[in-house]
Formats: sequence, structure tokens, C-alpha cells
Amino acid sequence: MTGAFPGEIVTEVEGRVGRIRLNRPRQLHALNTAMCDAMLRALDDWANDPEVEAVAIDHLASPDGDPKLSRGFCAGGDIRMLADSGAADGVAARAFFFTEYRLNHRLFTYAKPTVAFMDGITMGGGVGISQPCRFRVATQNTRFAMPETAIGLFPDVGGGWYLSRLPGRIGRYLALTGHRLDGGELMALGLATHFISSQRLDEAKAAILTDPQGIEAALDALAEPVPAADILTHSDAIDRLFASDTLEDVFAALEADGGPFATETLATLRTKSPQAMKVSLKLLLESETIGTFEDEMRMEYAVASRVVQRHDFAEGVRAVIVDKDNAPRWSAASPDAVSDHLIDQIFAPLPDADAWSPA
Repeated sequence: MTGAFPGEIVTEVEGRVGRIRLNRPRQLHALNTAMCDAMLRALDDWANDPEVEAVAIDHLASPDGDPKLSRGFCAGGDIRMLADSGAADGVAARAFFFTEYRLNHRLFTYAKPTVAFMDGITMGGGVGISQPCRFRVATQNTRFAMPETAIGLFPDVGGGWYLSRLPGRIGRYLALTGHRLDGGELMALGLATHFISSQRLDEAKAAILTDPQGIEAALDALAEPVPAADILTHSDAIDRLFASDTLEDVFAALEADGGPFATETLATLRTKSPQAMKVSLKLLLESETIGTFEDEMRMEYAVASRVVQRHDFAEGVRAVIVDKDNAPRWSAASPDAVSDHLIDQIFAPLPDADAWSPA
């Protein structure tokens, strides 16, 4: 591969639009602390700049045109760094979460119009920087998921807030299974505001640069028929099978059903961390009634700061990302081996001196 990248994040003002462009293609634009910090600084600079009327977030393609390096909007966070830090003192991991969550909150509360182009893999950290935006564009290439239970983590970056507010029990299903959604499904669930072919994104971006106050009209004009949302064909089953916020009940319902969808789903859940799944269920239950997104971030930071130093996270990263044997040895072999007391400890608020706070 030839060519040099100007930086892992490119922030620039073009016309009257502040542009944030992810530029870490070999890692599918996964976020690290420096990238989150650079985005925060740019958003702060533009917030009070009258020359900047809107903000657009996308990713740069590989300069060599390698399609394998151009298929991700943002695949998440720098998981290896988090695992290495968690196995030690956890300081770097906590610093990352602290900064990333400030970025998520800043976007959520940003006064100027924001638009994210979710063209390609949008997972974890990519969800965190796209979902707070006022306009969220999906394409035929979009693959959206919160797959954290596979590595002993949980759907953070506001995942509790977004997933708990989806119709019925679909959020629980997505949080536990890590199921991938396509562009049509994102539209059906309200996680995307527009569906536009990737071939017309340059046209959409050019229109926004021309008229930053006309983002909605520009996207409306380019929107295409939305594909059918396959997940909705299972919505009744999901509502029934995931009706409980107790993981043991979910497993029991899936086992008792015995149908193809339930059997496949149960097989998927048996590969995930029981601890992570219990954390995820409690997160969504708490998030349903939490007062503000700031409160959400504060809760998620407390949970993340503890989970990142527990065995299941290190083991999940080893099995899925490092050794790639996909044979994790979880700290608990089944849901009933994870105590409510442990989950309560993970969710306990941090002391004020250690707690997360907005920028």
C-alpha cells in the first residue's frame, strides 16, 4: 500500500460546514483517544464560530482505492489498547472512555445541525458518533451493530439510551445478540433519518456545502426507496422471547420455544459473555427511565471503568480479536452463575472525584 494519510482524523471548515473525516482505514476508522479529543476540540471551536453553520461527519476512502479499506464508517474503538490497559492499571482505558463519552455528549447536545454518513460498517464507537446527529444517512453498504457482548463488554457510547428506546423489545435483542442491521432496518427503527445510495453521497455532501441550512431538503431530494426491514418479520417473536429483563428467563423462553428463530438466537447467545449480557440487560432497564443523556454517560462510564478490568473483557478480546479462535473461556459458564450482587457492584456510582463529567 502506498500513499500517506494526513492524520487519523481530519477536521476542516469547507465553505460554511465544519467537516470531521475519519482517516484510519486499516483499522476501519476505529477511534482512539487522540481522535476523540481532536473531534471535541473542533466541535468546541465551531460552536461559537458564526462562519460555521453545520457539521458533517464521514470517513475518507483509502487513497489507493482498496475496497477492503473503504468498507467502514467506524468499526468501534481501539479495542486492543483498551484490553492491554484493562489488564494493567486501566488508566488509559478510562481516559479513552472519559474522552469518548464527552464527544458523544457534545454531539448529542450540539446546537448546530449535524449529519453523519454511515456508509459501511458502523459499530460501537461509530454508533456513538452517528446516533447523536440530527441527520443520520444510511446506504446499501451500512452494517450497524453493537456487538460488545461477544468481547465481554456492553453497548456503551449511549447504547443504553438508544436501544432502550426502540420499539418493543428489539433493543434487548440487539444488545444481547449483537445482530447486524442494514440500512432499511435502520430506517424502520428510526436509527437513520435517510436512505441514500452510496453512489450519490458526494452529491449530497456537495449540496450541504452549498446550503448548510438546507440539509434536510437536500437529503430528502436524494432519498431512495427504503428496502424491506427483515427484522420486523421477527418483531412479535422478539417481543415475546425477550419480554423479561432477567437473562435466565430469556434463555428459558428461547429453549421452550424451539422454533428456528429461537434456536438460532439461543445458539448465538450461548457464545456471548453471561456477565456482559446481564450488564446489558440492566443497562437498558436503567436507561429507560434515566433523566438525561448526561446521566446516561455518567452511568455508562462507571460501568465501563469496571468492566474493562474484569476477566471477560480481556478474554473476549483474546478470543475474538487477538487469537481469533472464537473460543472464549468466560468467568461464568451460564447466566445463573453471574450473581445480582456482582452486577450491582459493577453499576455502583463512582466517587465524585472519579466520576464522568461533560466537557
